[in-house]
Amino acid sequence: MRIVGGSLRGRALKAPSSQTVRPTSDRLREAVFNVLAHAHGDPAENARVIDLFAGTGALGLEALSRGARFALFVDDSVEGRALVRANVESLALTGVSKIFRRDATRLGAMPPQDPFTLAFLDPPYGRGLAPLALASLRDGGWLAPEALLVVEESAKADLPALDGFTLLDRRDYGDTQVVFLRFAKV
Repeated sequence: MRIVGGSLRGRALKAPSSQTVRPTSDRLREAVFNVLAHAHGDPAENARVIDLFAGTGALGLEALSRGARFALFVDDSVEGRALVRANVESLALTGVSKIFRRDATRLGAMPPQDPFTLAFLDPPYGRGLAPLALASLRDGGWLAPEALLVVEESAKADLPALDGFTLLDRRDYGDTQVVFLRFAKV
């Protein structure tokens, strides 16, 4: 695993040693960021990023490499947080990132800070967690108006429409679907 673009391009990322963390592949991350750059005006530039179900932190770290100003990594697993911490430290990004131990489906109210303009959600496939996490982001006030969200899920999963989110695009990559949403405060 490595960073595929931006100022940290080519830098290695620590990969999980177990099957409990499923990182987004380099190829899929590159495809996602190409779509973001070419179809959505490169929202990583100067973004405040939240990476839910962060695992290795690859999506948020990729955004930081491509110009994001801050990333919050949220994961409730010990292994996931340890991987994020190791990757953040090895890339010298501790000053522009934070790691939260929290269930992404029950975030609660956002602490006093600027809301997030770009969100990545990569929940365990097929467990119906993406809609719960989206509702948690919306209801807790974590998202800026017009925030862009990227949801990675099993291609077989049905992602229901949720109030406050507009479907912009859906792409299939093998057994994975990537959904791009826009947040409009309800």
